[in-house]
Order: sequence, then structure tokens, then C-alpha cells
Amino acid sequence: MRKTIYFLLLLIPICAISQQILPEVERARVVDEILEERFNTLLPKLMDDTGIDMWIVISREYNEDPVIKTMLPATWLNARRRTILLFYRDKAKNTIDKLAVARYNVGKSIISAWDKEKEPDQWKRLMQLIEERNPKTIGLNFSKDHNIADGLDKTDYDEFMAHLPKKYHAKVASAEQLAVRWIETRTPREMTIFNQLVDITHDIIAEAFSEKVITPGITTTTEVEWWMRQKVTDLGLETWFHPTVDIQRTSEELVSHLYSFSGRPDNAVIQRGDLLHCDFGITYLRLNTDCQELAYVLLPEETEAPVFLVNALKDGNRVQDFLTQNMVKGRVGNDILAKALQAAKEAGLKPAIYTHPLGAYGHSSGTTIGMWDAQGGVMKDDGENYPLNPNTAYAIELNATVHISEWKRDIRIMLEEPGFFGEDGFRYINGRQTELMLIPRPKVQLGN
Repeated sequence: MRKTIYFLLLLIPICAISQQILPEVERARVVDEILEERFNTLLPKLMDDTGIDMWIVISREYNEDPVIKTMLPATWLNARRRTILLFYRDKAKNTIDKLAVARYNVGKSIISAWDKEKEPDQWKRLMQLIEERNPKTIGLNFSKDHNIADGLDKTDYDEFMAHLPKKYHAKVASAEQLAVRWIETRTPREMTIFNQLVDITHDIIAEAFSEKVITPGITTTTEVEWWMRQKVTDLGLETWFHPTVDIQRTSEELVSHLYSFSGRPDNAVIQRGDLLHCDFGITYLRLNTDCQELAYVLLPEETEAPVFLVNALKDGNRVQDFLTQNMVKGRVGNDILAKALQAAKEAGLKPAIYTHPLGAYGHSSGTTIGMWDAQGGVMKDDGENYPLNPNTAYAIELNATVHISEWKRDIRIMLEEPGFFGEDGFRYINGRQTELMLIPRPKVQLGN
């Protein structure tokens, strides 16, 4: 006798987070181990590559330089008083000094080099350390072109220059290239962790865009946003921006790109036949994700998304391909943007590209590839002249405008996925969306 059963086809997991999330004590261990590796292995190479043999990072409590925030040990949530870090690279001896002009060590890697009882003045002690090493170049964190590399405040700059012997003034230079390289460069261990972090992000989106959270005709976009925010909190994680969820449907016209991020209506009720879009990112182990994905709410008679939406997503994937194919080592952001847009338009697509560096910060430093309101290229102070370097991560963020004749309107396929550019080229850190998520997940009939 033939027996029929039904089950939920789980196209993507919707009930559990597939990656283990570490308790705080284990997170601290991992963060400090990675930091030690970055100081001892990565930093010497970056200092050699950028021609800075002494890097001084100065910051005060609650007014932290963005760079110093990435250098503090896991148990330091802020700088303390005025925290001064000095890194000196002796390439000939293949050594690197990691010193703190502070009363105590800064973690295991950076050793205190100030005894206040012997020298009460912190600035004078810093000058002694400089003169003992006699650097060729003194890099400070000031920059016109890169905001994250511009963390030295005016008060500390003025104090530093006032105490610095005149013979060293000509050696002072912007450390912007070193600071950006430090922020953007990922180690192999960090990329292993990044894969897990993106997996967690995908799992949360999949659960949010499922019948577990959404009941058509009842659930609102605002409720889904707060569900995602609460899910992150319940997991013991953080989000670096508030999630957004928006709707495109047959009865409405395409609005400004800004609508997806600001100005969209609160508490829009999700209906059958809606195309949903979210923007969502989390922070874990000092790395950040940034993802935009799409879901379709099935009509009662449907078991799959309409072909016209399936094909629209394919157009979005094609724009992704044109972008990532043009990510070439040493090519600057505006050149990548122009070449990718031209190739996509020649293929009959209507693209917009606004990809940004990703990693230690959500909107991080590095090669900027367009902005949503600057498709002709970004200005110099937004990083357009900065080359694409290997071992860097990006939020591959873009959209394709597609005309849907069945809906008598244009829609915008907005996608964003974390990607990695290495010595062998580009790859997505943990895949990309190539199929629409379906709400509810379709039931499939099986026989036995």
C-alpha cells in the first residue's frame, strides 16, 4: 500500500545556528591569540611595506583612535587615561619593539616602558624612547583620505609636537597607509573565523525569513527587524547597525534607493506575493558581517517563486560576477567600478555598485568601490586612489534594476555578501544567495 507523507523541505536551516558561539572567556582567549599573531607576524611586514619604522598611536580614554581599538586586549574595553603605544621596527635585526608609555602592560604583547616614579612626565618618557631608537620615520595617525586612519586628536598632536625635539620634526609623517593596511589585512586564522561568522549571519536571516517568524497578513517588517535584533542579543552577540526589512510588491512603484535604509514606513504588514529584502550584520570576535538577502512570500497556490523573480535574482548575480571579475590586485576602486559597470551595462543590465571594505569595522578602511549616490566614482577622500590589496575582505554590495512586466513596474534586486580577495583572486567567504528564500518553506510530497 502506497503511503504518502509530507515534510518541510529545509532549503536553508531555519531552526538552529549551525556554528558554536563561544562563551566570553573563550572569546577573550581567541581575540588575544589573534592579536599576538598580528603584532608579531603581520605588523613587521606592514611596517616594512609602508616604509615606517616607528609607529606611535596615542589615544585617551573614551576618545579612542579607531586603530587603537583594534589593538587593545580582550579585557580592555577602552584605553586607560592617555594610552600611548610605540612600535619600532628594526628590519636589519628583524626585531620589533612593542611598547606602552603607560603604567602597565597592554595585554601580553605590549610591554610597559614607563616608570612614573623615575620620570613623572609621560611625554618626556615617550621622547626618551624615540631618541634611544632614532627612527627614520615617525608615523602618526592623521589622514585626510581615510577616516579610520585619522584618529589622533588635535590636543595630543599639539602636545606631541611641542615635546618632540626639533631634529625629529621633519621625520613625522602620516601613518595612513600603515593604519589602513593594519585595519584591512586579515590573517588565515581570522578568515577561518570569518567563515563561521558569515554562517551565523546567514542562519539568522534564514530563520527571520521563515514561517517561524513571519505570518503573512499579520507580521510587520518592524517586528522582523526587532526579532533579528533580539536574536543577536539572545545569542550573546552584537549588531553594528540596526537591521532593516523592506518590501517590494506589485501594487507599488520603485522608490529611491534611500528608501531601503531610511524613510521606509514602519510596521508595513507583510503580505503573500511580497518580495522581502533585509540588511543585517553582526559583530563577533572583533569581525563584522554585512549581508543583504531576499525572500518571496508564496501565494496560496504557489510552491515556488515566480519565474520573473527567479530571473531577476539571476541578473543580480550577474552584476556580482562583473564586479568580482574586475577585482584585480593593485587596481583602485574607481577603476574597478568603471570597468564593472561598463561590462554589466554592455550585457544589458542596469547595475549600481557600492562595495566597501569589511572586517574590523563594518564600513572599514581600504578600497572603496563606488557608493550608491556616486556611481561615477567616489572622491579622493573616500579612498578611490587606494589599491586593492590581497588578504582583504569586502561587502560585495550592489543592485540590479529589473523591469517586471507582470507587476508593471521596476524592482531592485539588492544583494550584499562578504567576500575575500586573496593572492589567488576573489571568493565569497561563505557562498552567496542564488535562490530566493521562500515563506513558508514549500511542502514536498514523497511516496514510499
